[in-house]
Amino acid sequence: MRLLLIGDIVGKPGRKVVEAVLPLARKKYSLDFVVANAENSAGGSGITRDNYHELIDYGVDCITLGDHAFKKKEIFETLDAEKRIVRPGNLPQEAPGKRFTILTAPSGVQVGVFCLLGRVFMSPVDCPFRAADLILGEIRQKNPELKAILLDFHAEATSDKQLMGRYLDGRISAVLGTHTHVATADEQILPGGTAFQCDVGMTGPFESIIGRKISKVLESVRTFRPTTYDVATGDLRMCGTVVEIDSETGQATKIERICIRAA
Repeated sequence: MRLLLIGDIVGKPGRKVVEAVLPLARKKYSLDFVVANAENSAGGSGITRDNYHELIDYGVDCITLGDHAFKKKEIFETLDAEKRIVRPGNLPQEAPGKRFTILTAPSGVQVGVFCLLGRVFMSPVDCPFRAADLILGEIRQKNPELKAILLDFHAEATSDKQLMGRYLDGRISAVLGTHTHVATADEQILPGGTAFQCDVGMTGPFESIIGRKISKVLESVRTFRPTTYDVATGDLRMCGTVVEIDSETGQATKIERICIRAA
């Protein structure tokens, strides 16, 4: 099977490029299952109920989140009610939402999806390595035969992400990073058969500073005057990574970084 993780979707421009490009990408890369990180899909920070349903309508099969998961309180009910969205699994147990999900691709293959937050240069959270063990234990208990499992590791430091890749190598199909909005050129299959990449990049306006208007960010950084980091609108692209998975073993057989301009 072929799985795509779409990198951080930024605001309305990011949602619209998904609408325009995803149907083409599904056909071009023969995609069986699509996951998207959408924690910045609502005006650049957070996600709303309408954003969730919009992205599902565009063809996204599952949505992962990150450190901005709870910026919009209206998403709490959706997080608790819907199977196709997961919040970071190393937040407190009392946090809204599910720590993992198991969904069935149109081909009939089941896919497990979870996301975690890193700790280096990030706000304090529970240990992601311990959380990974606990979540994988629950997944195996719920479905012992499940082979295809993806972790979206939402973290800042490449060292944090590399450690997680090595820690889970041979235990899941893919460890793919999000959060920095900048794609890394280190896509690889680790010795145990787990696909890995530090960051799959951003989906949204590339004429920007990680999705925000350049002038606004420059003004704030140069003068320290408070300003609103408005979402930019130019040069829309959908970036992500495609992983080919052996449905019998759960091991990755191929990994490919993609970036498609809306134009």
